[in-house]
Amino acid sequence: MQLPFRLLLTIAYFLCLAYHTQAQDSTSNKKGGYSKSKVAADNLKKSLDGDDEEQTARQYEKLSKELANKGEYAKAENYMKKALEIYARLNKKKDVAQVSRGLAKIQESQNKIAPAIKNYEKAAEISKDKPNVTANYNDANRLRNSQNSIAQMNYAESNASLFEKEGRNEEAADAYQQLAEQQLQQKNTVDAISSYKKAIAITTQPEEERKIRKEMAKVYAADNQVEKAIAINKDMLQKAKKEKDVPQQIDQMIDLASLLKQNNQSADQETLLIEAYRLALHAGTTLKAKDALTALVKHYKEQNKTQQSIAAYEVFINSLDSMLKTDSSLIDAKLFELTEGRIQELEKEKALQQELMNRKNTLNYVLIGSVLAMVLLLLFIIKSWRAIKIKNKKIALQSLRREMNPHFIFNSLNSVNQYIAENNELEANKYLTSYSGLMRNIMENSNKDFVRLSVELEQLKKYLDLEHLRFNDKFDYHIAIDETLDADATVIPNMLIQPHLENAIWHGLRYKEEKGKLSLSFALSEKKLSIRIEDDGIGLAKSKELKTQNQKAHQSRGITNTTERISLLNDLYKTNIVMSMSEVATGGTLITIQLPLMEKL
Repeated sequence: MQLPFRLLLTIAYFLCLAYHTQAQDSTSNKKGGYSKSKVAADNLKKSLDGDDEEQTARQYEKLSKELANKGEYAKAENYMKKALEIYARLNKKKDVAQVSRGLAKIQESQNKIAPAIKNYEKAAEISKDKPNVTANYNDANRLRNSQNSIAQMNYAESNASLFEKEGRNEEAADAYQQLAEQQLQQKNTVDAISSYKKAIAITTQPEEERKIRKEMAKVYAADNQVEKAIAINKDMLQKAKKEKDVPQQIDQMIDLASLLKQNNQSADQETLLIEAYRLALHAGTTLKAKDALTALVKHYKEQNKTQQSIAAYEVFINSLDSMLKTDSSLIDAKLFELTEGRIQELEKEKALQQELMNRKNTLNYVLIGSVLAMVLLLLFIIKSWRAIKIKNKKIALQSLRREMNPHFIFNSLNSVNQYIAENNELEANKYLTSYSGLMRNIMENSNKDFVRLSVELEQLKKYLDLEHLRFNDKFDYHIAIDETLDADATVIPNMLIQPHLENAIWHGLRYKEEKGKLSLSFALSEKKLSIRIEDDGIGLAKSKELKTQNQKAHQSRGITNTTERISLLNDLYKTNIVMSMSEVATGGTLITIQLPLMEKL
């Protein structure tokens, strides 16, 4: 009979093992161990199909918690990290702090102490809530002091009191469990039981309560208080029956049978294991049936009941096919596995889309950067070109401004020569003094496009005085200024008027038989400065008839010079200067120059 027994044992083992790899032995409700995880996975899959990143992070977090409750810490850690990554990218600091703490707990459950400490401290640093900051630093220090049980108890007790005061019962219950574990290390069973009872009193989650009661039963059993452990298990079994939670009934029966054996109640143990096995077969829960069968066969072996063992295996093998087809927990496990596969595919699609988006953005940034660089280069070229153009215009303007009428210079020197020839030393000195003063003023302002009106008037008066000395019997002059004009505050173009005064004297008044008049006036009208240069000389037409070829060229250049200067000034400074020239009906010439009133450039 030994060979058939081993054969049946091997067949049963491998059949169950094939499905056990798909569904771990962790049943948290009567519908099957993967029900809640399956729901969480389905919700995550829907979120990944959409574009709401925050909702996706929340589903990652929920699925992680469900897997952690079932003890699948590796998967739970992976999903929690994904939630943390999304929250960090969205800059959700509160959620980052919360998930960092959850991740630390999962890592602590896997004995990954260093990363758990790091995440507890990260949660403390990010959190703005003072109790959270304290609790996270307490947990980090508790793990850091792994060799000091007293310190660990103090940190755990501090957190339990803190969370209970804040009304955060589930976290307080967790802290009491940590405290109980440290107390057990100190072999303080009484205080450990007390801490477990405090945790039970405040937790609102049935699954957590069952977990704590199971730990209490283990403590009683280890402390040879088997009756108390049996009482706890019987109480839990009754609750499971009342709630019609078959997986829990089977678990409690198996645990209770182990305690009965420890209490030397082998007969009751066998009865309980048979009942658990039959219940599992009737309910069609394959994995629970395997657990019950394993416990029952172990008992039979200890009792040398080989025939009963084989009979139990035969029943299991005969029922296995129907159980595998109808077992909801296995179906949930398979569906969960498929959903996880779809989640991984969606994650890969998302990652690919993100990579393509990043590449597209990179390309866009490169193109935008290139366009901006080209625009900046073009703007630099345009700016440089305009700067060169303006500089050239200023040079041209300065060149035009510095053009002195050679007739003025040569005739001035001739006048001095004439005074010297006539031994008229006084007039020669007087003339030279005025001439040198005028030339000094002209040279001092030669690099300026605009000067104050008072400076320009001084230069013009000195020039007219010189010409009047030379032609004192040919003309008198008069300068009139509007009383509302502030000559020291108003600016006008430098040496723009002088060429017209020179033309009026040399080509109009000089050829008149009687003494002529030359007037220069400055008037203000509607924020515009109007300049009038009027003489009663021979006029434009008659002046042209009398001119030599050289004189015609000179006058033409003088008018052209002024016109070019006005054009450059308007272009450079947007001054809108307007000049007109006309012949007066009674004889003579009228020049008008109109420009905006400028108090400063």
